[in-house]
Amino acid sequence: ICGSGVGVDITANKFKNVRSAVAFNPDQAFASRNDDNTNVLSLAADYLDETDAKKIVSAWLATPFSGEERHLRRLRKIEDLERRNLK
Repeated sequence: ICGSGVGVDITANKFKNVRSAVAFNPDQAFASRNDDNTNVLSLAADYLDETDAKKIVSAWLATPFSGEERHLRRLRKIEDLERRNLK
């Protein structure tokens, strides 16, 4: 959690095997887990009240990764890009 959510998101994504997403509503939280298998949730303290933050966290925690081939394919592309950029 930080003011905009962006700073913690950028920082978290610097670590190997971390896929962080900023979510401003439960639908984004759901999609980040379902589609992109995020494992870190970043929240914007300056733009969310406690009630909305709890809804977002609950949606994110309750949502498993879909494992759909199109989502797996996307994650493989991201992993390939990360490998190429580490050289």
